[in-house]
Amino acid sequence: RVPPRYGAWQPTAVEVPLGAALESEENFEAWTTELFGPFQVVIRYGDADLDRVLEACERMQSHLTAGVVSNDAEFVNRVLGETVNGTTYAGVCARTSGAPQNMSFGPAGDPRAGAIHTIEAIQNVWSCHREVLMDQQPPDGWKLPSAT
Repeated sequence: RVPPRYGAWQPTAVEVPLGAALESEENFEAWTTELFGPFQVVIRYGDADLDRVLEACERMQSHLTAGVVSNDAEFVNRVLGETVNGTTYAGVCARTSGAPQNMSFGPAGDPRAGAIHTIEAIQNVWSCHREVLMDQQPPDGWKLPSAT
């Protein structure tokens, strides 16, 4: 147990229905606000919802980093092709632990674009590379499920 004086939070996961997250600007801002702590917001969606999810990704402001976890290559390629995030982890696990040696944190994966919402950042977002880290092989001992 962490003493209360240190202000630690218990790990918390909250599930938000996709429709509720998108129904108002206030809701959208609440579930896309970055929190530093052991918080996770989960939004479930199905194939029929993918266009709305991609629209939500486009509406987000910073586009710093993302993860696409799926063993369906067609799905992963569609999401990667229709999003503009910086460093993007994709594949079977989309592992984000053990950050890569050259992780370029910022829009389009370039540290020059770290000053979000400036003219320079906007120019750099559209004029630099994008880091996509793929893992298509499951770890040893894991059985790969069928694509869903």
